[in-house]
Amino acid sequence: MESNYSWGTDVHQTTIPLRNHQRRQIRPLYRAVLLMVLATLAMGVHSFRLVQLQLIDGPKNRERAEENRIRLIPIPSNRGYILDRNNKPLAANHLTRALYVWPKEQTPEQWSQIATMLSPVLNMTPEKILAPIQKVGYHSPTAVRITQFLTPEAFVWLGEKSAELPGLEVRTESNRYYPQGSLGSQVLGYIGEATAEELKKHPQWPMGMIVGQLGIEARANEALSGVWGSRLIEVNSLNQELRELGQRPSKGGKNVKLTLDLDLQKTAEAALGDQRGAAVALNAKTGEILVMASSPRFDPNIFTKPISQKQWEELQNQDDPFLNRALQGYPPGSTFKIVSSAAGMGSGKFSPDSMQQTYSSITVGGITFNEHSGGYGVIGFRDALAFSSNTFYYQLGMAVGPEAIAEWGKRLGIGNTSLDLLGLQEGSEGFIPTPENKEKTYGEPWYLGDTVTMSIGQGAVLATPLELAVMVASIANGGYRVKPHLLEELTHTATAKPEPTGMKPEVVQVIKEGLISVVEYGTATVMNDGSIPLTGGKTGTSEVLGQTSHSLYVAFGPASKPEIAIAVVVENGGYGSKSAAPVAKAIFQTYFNKSKPASEDVNAQNTEEPPTP
Repeated sequence: MESNYSWGTDVHQTTIPLRNHQRRQIRPLYRAVLLMVLATLAMGVHSFRLVQLQLIDGPKNRERAEENRIRLIPIPSNRGYILDRNNKPLAANHLTRALYVWPKEQTPEQWSQIATMLSPVLNMTPEKILAPIQKVGYHSPTAVRITQFLTPEAFVWLGEKSAELPGLEVRTESNRYYPQGSLGSQVLGYIGEATAEELKKHPQWPMGMIVGQLGIEARANEALSGVWGSRLIEVNSLNQELRELGQRPSKGGKNVKLTLDLDLQKTAEAALGDQRGAAVALNAKTGEILVMASSPRFDPNIFTKPISQKQWEELQNQDDPFLNRALQGYPPGSTFKIVSSAAGMGSGKFSPDSMQQTYSSITVGGITFNEHSGGYGVIGFRDALAFSSNTFYYQLGMAVGPEAIAEWGKRLGIGNTSLDLLGLQEGSEGFIPTPENKEKTYGEPWYLGDTVTMSIGQGAVLATPLELAVMVASIANGGYRVKPHLLEELTHTATAKPEPTGMKPEVVQVIKEGLISVVEYGTATVMNDGSIPLTGGKTGTSEVLGQTSHSLYVAFGPASKPEIAIAVVVENGGYGSKSAAPVAKAIFQTYFNKSKPASEDVNAQNTEEPPTP
């Protein structure tokens, strides 16, 4: 019994320690397996992420990495100058500092904070700073210009804060400016940043491309703009340049030389003052435009910086300063009697020696058409022009008919002056009515009274100041219609050569003598005070319903050997001798004071041959 009990006791005591030992062995095994599983999972996750980063998203990530350190920096081209005929700058450039940002460098929230910091420094609202970034998107890989005009204070501040504000970059650029202010503004035009539509139309243009918006700036934009270049650089995390990897230099724009004379342009605009109107002066032989002045004007320098809505609205309220009135149609009034004279003699129904009785008035179709005075008796073309006799031309118009007057008006440049040669897209052409186009346009028949008013440049007749200058130039140069142009390069080409009008020399001579008589003893004796050589001219007063009449004057000079032809219109200026003639006189004074050899002997006989067509 004892031995059995003792054996049982020994067995029990031995079994308990054995089980504890087994448990201690199993627990570390579980832990090892768990650790191995966790390690395997971790390695799997990392391996999967590594495969995703390097194999699946590798190309994209490499591109991002390169973009973060490699930058393609556009190099703006210098815009070409616009020069006058004597190489004096009308549009030039000067250096400015511009602020650009790289949108991808910051989050939208960070850019919002930066915009708030920059606002007082740039004197711009945060919304205005963020607008160009939002326009291209916060993930845009290209830099966006915030402002082109950093003040010295802003430049210093940005330099001090560059380490704190990654994604900002200051560049030196060439910016347009107009040293003569508003002078010739409608001719020169203005510039502005290319719109989204323009950039889409011209994919080769970089963001921030400056293009012409009006006048020569727009018409010659391709030549003036040049070609932008670029630099490929490596930068560090602070956007500081480490090294240059390559460069494609920019190509500056070409200078554009105009036929305008700066001194004459200044004189014309000063003489016009604040009056609404225009003045044009041509080289009577070549058609070079020496003056193209229009008033009121605008300062194109306004558009070299961002323009506010208030500034734009103010410009719109100033009698349309963008309108080039030199290319605007006006009733020509009595200046059109030059055309009527050419039509009368050109039709064969009148000769240079023809005489007519004049009256205080004539009645046509129950309507009375008045003379300036009680009539001038029996007179010829010289005195008819000198005294601007209406009844002389009423009778002439009815004798030759509207078709002949319209035909000769076109021969002398009214209604068919090509604007292509001006280098401008803006403007209009004159208009001379005929029975056919009146019926077609207005659905009304032609009356004899229409012929009467047409003969003295009233009714539906319209002519631009430019066309009036071409008209008087055709008398000054011996009977040739010049082709007006603003681009100097056109002066020596076949397109600029004058064309014969078909006027016979004796016809040209009698009209020329009549225009000289206007100054000697006629309606423009104000031009004959001895301050300038003797010239020829014709006054005009065109009636405007419910308003003061427009004042017109056309002229050439010197009388003995004409070189320059002038046309002036002053809106609501009254008689031609009152407002328009003094503007022409001022232009003549500047022209003759330039000491041109051809003007030294104003009494010399004109032996010059007419220009070769």
